[in-house]
Amino acid sequence: MTTYRTERDSMGELQVPADALWAAQTQRAINNFPISGQPMPAAFIRALGLIKAACARSNRDLGLLEEDKASAIAAAADQVAENLHDAQFPVDVYQTGSGTSSNMNANEVIARLADPDGALGIHPNDHVNMGQSSNDVIPTAIQVSACLLAAEHLLPSLKHLQDVCERRAEELAELVKTGRTHLMDAMPVTFGQELATWASQVASCRERIVDALARARRLPQGGTAVGTGINAHAEFGERVCAHLAQASGFEFESAVNKFEGISSQDVAVELSGQTKTLAVAIMKIANDLRWMNSGPLAGLGEIELEALQPGSSIMPGKVNPVIPEAACMVAARVIGNDATIAVAGQSGNFQLNVMLPVIAASLLESLKLLANVSRLLADRAIAGFVVKTERVAGAVARNPILVTALNPVIGYEKGAAAAKQAYREGRPIIDVAEENSDLSREELQRLLDPLKLTRGGLE
Repeated sequence: MTTYRTERDSMGELQVPADALWAAQTQRAINNFPISGQPMPAAFIRALGLIKAACARSNRDLGLLEEDKASAIAAAADQVAENLHDAQFPVDVYQTGSGTSSNMNANEVIARLADPDGALGIHPNDHVNMGQSSNDVIPTAIQVSACLLAAEHLLPSLKHLQDVCERRAEELAELVKTGRTHLMDAMPVTFGQELATWASQVASCRERIVDALARARRLPQGGTAVGTGINAHAEFGERVCAHLAQASGFEFESAVNKFEGISSQDVAVELSGQTKTLAVAIMKIANDLRWMNSGPLAGLGEIELEALQPGSSIMPGKVNPVIPEAACMVAARVIGNDATIAVAGQSGNFQLNVMLPVIAASLLESLKLLANVSRLLADRAIAGFVVKTERVAGAVARNPILVTALNPVIGYEKGAAAAKQAYREGRPIIDVAEENSDLSREELQRLLDPLKLTRGGLE
């Protein structure tokens, strides 16, 4: 049976599990918000630990907090930053809009870790939360956690995906296939050109995210309750950012206008918008793979993806493109998270946004999902697919749209007539064009060379 201890706060007494590191205010939040059973993400808890440690060290540097208390708080906060006590952060995502419950959860847990027997007299508010407010801590935690998750996981994953696409593009640089517009046969392209296009999409997404992080690294810590910096030393924000940079290796800096980072979540909205752009690119790539792999008999059947698991509980031998399907689901989730963040970002009333926890949870989920699925898509779909060269070559040879290359010589109308005849009779366009023009077979072979056509331009 669970045993309890009595804790007190400004609202009175209540019972807390005896082995819990949290105290009264966290317990009130647990009691008040039995909504999703989803606690704040580990990346967010890590950021809270980093911030609390940086604050303690800054207050020590400024002579506001005694060395013994500061060292104990910083050491305890470092443990939180290492995600050693995540089970002690049970407060639901759907809580008070400022995230005050999560801030107090951190203050109470760190205070007990730093001063388990009470010998130092460390108080969650007076010492762990010195010079801080939930209103600047939580926005700062959103930005710190997002920056670190993006820099340490998402951007390297995207670089890996780009590299794999570029490597396959080089391998398949001269392998011609039928291009498609409107899902209909079009002029030929090479597999290398398709793969290089995916690589370019991913590279552009990486650049957009890096650009958004340039603003996300400007932290509002030190603005305290409304942005004025009440109860914080004038140098506090800059010192906290310096300690955060030293601890994380990421170049955080103090925001010039701290009102902005507290009253709005434009930084999160912008970064989320870039995750949505990436999600759209991921879905495009995944769906291209699904179409190319479709069949294997009645679809396009241009490539064969790695067989990873049985595809049906009733149809023996069926194998499905499970990795691209998973990638599409991730993309759908990220797009949904972006919609949530856009609505939440509008909830900045006067000096405070009041949907901070759901912004944090949604943004961090998007960053994590995209990082994981980018590597999966690279390693289990793109890196190993096999091209069905005979089928691809046969489709190219039968493609009447190749007649487009003859437009400058025979004109559009004659070209259209030749294409229709080739479709109708199921014959190669070169045979039909030879019958209906003055061009020699050798000249037609030169003009209709599929590989040459992928390089564009008139001679």
